[in-house]
Amino acid sequence: MYDLPSIFAMSGAGLAGLAIATYAALRGWRGWLELKRLEIERSRDEFGGEAPAPSTGSRIEIADLKERVRKLEAIAAGIEI
Repeated sequence: MYDLPSIFAMSGAGLAGLAIATYAALRGWRGWLELKRLEIERSRDEFGGEAPAPSTGSRIEIADLKERVRKLEAIAAGIEI
């Protein structure tokens, strides 16, 4: 079948490829976290260190989502609404 050196070479190449892919994914993750940190800092600077008050539209959306969740929980529990 395969001789031992070629098995070691393929295993080593696979392991090296996995290490490179893992390293690239980790760098991408850290970069994404840094981007989000900068976005949060920028939004804090724009609003004087405080988060902006939620708009009326977002409050309505949240209330609608809460109502949907309540209905889904009732359906899952077998309660008739």
